[in-house]
Amino acid sequence: MKRWTVAQKRSSCGRFLPMSPSDLIGPCAPAPWSRRRLLTAGGLGMFGLTMPRLLQANEAAGMDKLIARAKSVVFLFQWGGPSHLETFDMKPDAPEGIRGFHKPIKSSADGIMVSDRLPKTARIMDKVTLIRSMHHTMKNHNSAGYYALSGHAPPSDDQRLKETQDLFPAYASVVDRLSPVTGALPTSVSLPWTVSDGSFTPGQRGSFLGKQHDPFFVLRDPSSPSFALPELSLPSDISYERLSARRELQKLVDAQTKLLDYSAEARGIEGYYEKALAMLHSEKLRTAFDLTKESDKVRDSYGRTAYGQSCLLARRLVEAGVKFVTVNFAPSIGGQSTTEGGWDTHGFNDTRMFPIIDKYHMPMTEQTLPTFLNDLEDRGLLDTTLVVWVGEFGRTPKINKNISRDHWPQCYTALLAGGGVKRGFVHGASDKNGEYPAEKPVKPDDLAATMYHLLGVRHDTEVRDVANRPVPISYGRVIQEVIA
Repeated sequence: MKRWTVAQKRSSCGRFLPMSPSDLIGPCAPAPWSRRRLLTAGGLGMFGLTMPRLLQANEAAGMDKLIARAKSVVFLFQWGGPSHLETFDMKPDAPEGIRGFHKPIKSSADGIMVSDRLPKTARIMDKVTLIRSMHHTMKNHNSAGYYALSGHAPPSDDQRLKETQDLFPAYASVVDRLSPVTGALPTSVSLPWTVSDGSFTPGQRGSFLGKQHDPFFVLRDPSSPSFALPELSLPSDISYERLSARRELQKLVDAQTKLLDYSAEARGIEGYYEKALAMLHSEKLRTAFDLTKESDKVRDSYGRTAYGQSCLLARRLVEAGVKFVTVNFAPSIGGQSTTEGGWDTHGFNDTRMFPIIDKYHMPMTEQTLPTFLNDLEDRGLLDTTLVVWVGEFGRTPKINKNISRDHWPQCYTALLAGGGVKRGFVHGASDKNGEYPAEKPVKPDDLAATMYHLLGVRHDTEVRDVANRPVPISYGRVIQEVIA
């Protein structure tokens, strides 16, 4: 398969310029060559770029250009690993000890059944695609979480997996590198917290792409009455012009000390500061984060939870022009609480079977997910906004002795909606007990490739890793069958 390499030099107008003849074709290639440009390119013949080869490059640049189906992605990350057997791939005919305590109900999409705890969600299934054959082999939260958040398999299945420059960046950071939003808006936002399980889960930041490609993290509870972002406000005694002047002075100091040459961790900090400075001057961004502009009726419909209000913020950010929004369901995998935490369900020893699902996970999902998709649809945003609902893995089909389900990456379900995917569609299938894919298996790599493709970014585009080696942004394949 032909790889596509991002050139490393920009022209004064911001377009990438070719560093070698192979850079004339690809996602960041120059615009097709005009007759005037061809007539002035005679000197390029010494590099093997004869007129026939230039015409060939011109044709390929036009034919291989992707048309973005989605303007934005909202990645609803279900940290902890939701059970497919309790949500979107129920097995009512499986033997006792595998089938759950919930009953399946019909949905608005022919042939799609969902849990009886999700009646509102059932009514929006005609808007979504379900991938029921997701699978991989990582059984630990941090390694599986990194895989889910970056689309790249970790070097080992290790709960102690820690963030290093050798690991791949977040989807949001790749999008910021290859398809950034222009102006003062951030390309990507992550809220309302980061995720971890003992240690910070890798795959949430820019990694070897540099700190300037980190998402804009909003680590505050938007359901709080006092929610505000002081990062977007200047102290009363400092004007924007004065702050800009201070920034210019700091740049001179950095140049004198050559800080960025000595510190790998500081790589990209200059661009990070410049972005932050631009955001301080953005009335559009401040307005997007102002939830007081929403009516109480709308806010109540999303749910007055951190997750619900974060999804409402995601809608506002998409409207403003942000390209990639990550909403994390919870900061931790969960535990024995029934009022907080992610989808992990160990240790309840309750005959009702992990009551956190009935008391917390299902009610919040039932209120927020259908409201979010309906709101996007009503505002004309769903067709251009790809929504991805997925965890790092599923749960074991077999219920354990503690009346719970354990980690199960071998088969689970992802939900997609909008942004160019089919409606009321199921891709792939699990076997009769929901243990393994029975047909059309899909890996996180493939889901990543599909997201990039729908955003108009070639999934085999190459970037440079920490050792300056070319690596593709995805090793997966585009799931063409789910694209409308």
